[in-house]
Amino acid sequence: MQQDPIRPALPADEAAIRACAHAAYGQYVTAIGRKPAPMEADFPAQIAAGHVHIAKDATGALLGYVVFFPEAGHMHLEAVAVTPAATGKGVGRQLIQHCEEAARRAGLGAVHLYTNQKMTANLSMYPHLGFVEVDRRSEDGFDRVFYEKTVR
Repeated sequence: MQQDPIRPALPADEAAIRACAHAAYGQYVTAIGRKPAPMEADFPAQIAAGHVHIAKDATGALLGYVVFFPEAGHMHLEAVAVTPAATGKGVGRQLIQHCEEAARRAGLGAVHLYTNQKMTANLSMYPHLGFVEVDRRSEDGFDRVFYEKTVR
């Protein structure tokens, strides 16, 4: 699957980003008991702030997105999602690497993220990508697992 370079999202991308979020995170609604936070995100505000970056294929179809922003001396990776058609093809890894590169360019030494404890695939994926678990706690009604990765 040929992919164009990752780029900042535009307002015109919002519907495709929202559809991707629902497709990627919808499978967890039953396990969590409510919609995961990325399904309720204010995408227009995140896009306007420059926090959303997308990957599209050569035809212009959205493959996935990542939301990140600097926070308290690190880059906070808020969400990453890949369409079902692009799952398992390295798109998620590329989006996370894009976030890591942005952290380096900004002079930030780490990327922090959290995932829901019920998203068990993520609990093995993030350590595989070099993230280290640093905390588990309940926050905003979600049982979250917190990770960080040094990126200097």
